[in-house]
Amino acid sequence: MNAFIQGLIILVGALVLLGAVVGITALFGHKRFKRREAKGILEPGETSPLDTVNVPVECCGQHATCERDSLLAAVSKEIIYYSDEELDTYQGIPSDKYTDEQAEEFADIFYELREIEVAGWVRSLQLRGIEIPDQIKDEVLLVVRERRFEPVSNGVDHSNDKVAS
Repeated sequence: MNAFIQGLIILVGALVLLGAVVGITALFGHKRFKRREAKGILEPGETSPLDTVNVPVECCGQHATCERDSLLAAVSKEIIYYSDEELDTYQGIPSDKYTDEQAEEFADIFYELREIEVAGWVRSLQLRGIEIPDQIKDEVLLVVRERRFEPVSNGVDHSNDKVAS
């Protein structure tokens, strides 16, 4: 039992020492940052080690649901147009009131999108007050669902790919 307590004391001491080293390093880094700030030689985006940084909500890997794959309009308020400005004329029309010709306009845009863009497109439509026609809704949601559970292909993460506005 005595060896256990000694080991525990050594472990706690090592953790305290590690914390002190990290704290001192952060303080020196902060002082260096302040000197560089006073001289005006900071790099773009450079922050002090003691500053908190807002992590972007866009697919940083730290969230259960990536914004790119989320259909919740509350996740992002940014409206991105997917070369679909003409759909703004359908604002406020219920999903079951579209004619087949109108639904075809949505389908044409939907089929031109890459799979990775579909959830963002749907979120953009939601933010613009445009409902997806019932005629294509199931297919759109199927693509979003499949995309959500698809692993990153070929080791390349395209989660931060942007669509030209």
